[in-house]
Amino acid sequence: MKASDLFVAQLKEEGVEYIFGLPGEENLDLLESLRTSGIKLIITRHEQAAAFMAATYGRLTGKPGVCFSTLGPGATNLVTGIAQAQLIGAPLISISGQKALADNWQARFQLVNVIRMMEPLCKHAVSVTDPGMIPTVIRNAFKHAEAERPGAVHIELPEDVAEEETEAMVQKRSEIKIPYPDSGAVEKAASMICEAKNPLIIVSSGANRKAITRELEDFVRKTGIYLVHTQMGKGVVPDDCAYSLFATGIHARDYVNCGIDGADIIITIGYDVVEYPPYLWNMALDKQIINIDFVESVPDRYFNPTVEIIGDIASSIRGLAACIPGKREFPNFENTRRFIEEKINTVARKSYPPLPHAVVQNVRKVLGREDIITLDNGIYKLWFARLYKAYAPNTVLLDNALATMGAGLPSGIVAKLLHPERRVLAICGDGGFMMNCQELETAVRYDIPVVILILNDNGFGFIKWKQKKMRFEDFGLDYGNPDFSRFAESFGAAGFRVREDDDLAEVLEMAFDLKRVAVIECPVDYSVNYETFSVELGKLACKF
Repeated sequence: MKASDLFVAQLKEEGVEYIFGLPGEENLDLLESLRTSGIKLIITRHEQAAAFMAATYGRLTGKPGVCFSTLGPGATNLVTGIAQAQLIGAPLISISGQKALADNWQARFQLVNVIRMMEPLCKHAVSVTDPGMIPTVIRNAFKHAEAERPGAVHIELPEDVAEEETEAMVQKRSEIKIPYPDSGAVEKAASMICEAKNPLIIVSSGANRKAITRELEDFVRKTGIYLVHTQMGKGVVPDDCAYSLFATGIHARDYVNCGIDGADIIITIGYDVVEYPPYLWNMALDKQIINIDFVESVPDRYFNPTVEIIGDIASSIRGLAACIPGKREFPNFENTRRFIEEKINTVARKSYPPLPHAVVQNVRKVLGREDIITLDNGIYKLWFARLYKAYAPNTVLLDNALATMGAGLPSGIVAKLLHPERRVLAICGDGGFMMNCQELETAVRYDIPVVILILNDNGFGFIKWKQKKMRFEDFGLDYGNPDFSRFAESFGAAGFRVREDDDLAEVLEMAFDLKRVAVIECPVDYSVNYETFSVELGKLACKF
């Protein structure tokens, strides 16, 4: 068998259904092998977008997303998406071509040591130097990428290796069952919870899975224990559950801290310090911590669990529920929920351009419980994290780990590709959208009818708020933009612009009804950023 054919056959054995990327001269053998494989090939307009798409695929399915590039600049363009997958815990396999090992007539042209570049960014990086290695290299890569905590693995395939013949055969995929938790740890944790006055759960991205959602919702209803979602944990338990304290927002004191401050035990589920630093909720080092996860925690000064329940999270929660008798009342948390819900439900002042709060309310109005929003990185991400009610796991896709701009549109394309039956809205700032705007053509070419909402302030709004907070002069953060509606139309997409007399919810409905790629440009009034995040939250006083 030709080595590139074997490579693709092993990918099929691993269950790969899509591969995202941009080919070059050095991986034309791989491209030819993919042509007749049955794996669906999504050719992007930039390698960074391909890696973001693979990361989103991994996050939504739990199976590694696969992306590929050529050597040199193609591989360096993958880097940001690979780093994102690694930090958010999304399983991903990236593949890059490389010059011939045996007869490299091009010398150092485009030559970069890709393996050394990738090693600090992912779980493992390897170059295939012999076609006989291919099955084991790929099997090992998928095993590494899927193992808790999931992440990225990089494989380099030199062009002369790809075209060789080999007698190696596909290696069968093996399944690994996550072990059950230790009963002693479960019993000790249950005892601590029963003795605590105000136990509180923080549920994070590692728990954003349907099996965990069922067990955790049953647990809080049985015990009366409240929970807080991190930004990447939104939707694990629906926000219309009476025991949800909604989600964390800014990395400072926020509404939810009125509940967190009163907790004496914090139960973390699927928690990673990269996403929501423990300093923010254990600043005084006065909280006992119970950690429930698939793997042991990484030590941190502010995160030193008394007990860790390690193993299948759903089983851990079920076992814990069985050890906690009866249901308790927690008036402090009940009052906190009422306080936050009043803030979320406050009707936003009508204005043009609309305020961020109004944008959130209009989006929530037109989307169903299972519909998906994907957020790029900007100040609007905080408004949605804090005020957008989520009702199902993985319906709010944002990155609060690498927190990179440019991922919102590629992520939305993949969410719609995987869930054509749902409405999918990619929400981007003008800055983030322009970083991967070329992927509009990808969405149009593959007829993936994602709707994109661009919140336009003609500047880097998040940094402008921070600049003002630090009492610096307004400098260096403004720029110009195209007419985004006409820009979209030039790609063959539908274009809308929200004008003064328009209702944003109605414009969103019109865009979704078209069932084609659509871009909505909406100006936004960020003047409230400073008064909300600096003034109001700076003076936040909990009265209960």
